[in-house]
Amino acid sequence: MTEHAYGSEIAWTGNRGDGTRGYRSYDRAWEIRTPGKAVIACSNDPLLGGDPALPNPEDLLLSSLAACHMLWYLHYASTSGIVVTAYRDTPVGIGETGAGGAGRFLRAVLKPHIVVAPGTDLGAADAIHERIHDVCFIARSVNFPITYEASYATG
Repeated sequence: MTEHAYGSEIAWTGNRGDGTRGYRSYDRAWEIRTPGKAVIACSNDPLLGGDPALPNPEDLLLSSLAACHMLWYLHYASTSGIVVTAYRDTPVGIGETGAGGAGRFLRAVLKPHIVVAPGTDLGAADAIHERIHDVCFIARSVNFPITYEASYATG
């Protein structure tokens, strides 16, 4: 095994002048700053006072999971001779919040819509999904089940 290090900077940007003097006196706004990359403005989940127009940690986790799945799918498709011309996913994460406010993901459903070249064996294209959980860094790191409901088109 080889270890990898990943890093970023998370910076709170929601101080309205009084810091956290009161629960409603500050914004739940923050930024992801990764050297040499675009800054990503974020907020908290709107259920917890965040800005609904900005990504929140739950959005980012679900998006990371779907992106990792997509990139491995494209890799396996390429090495299997399956030509993918478009890939779009609309994943859904199901979570719960306990009485004390602690939350967690219960499960995630990936819903990729994949366009493949005419004549593609759709059974072989679909079978790729079963291989991904064994290699996807993000999927192997979460403690909730991940399923998929893929759809296909040719074009």
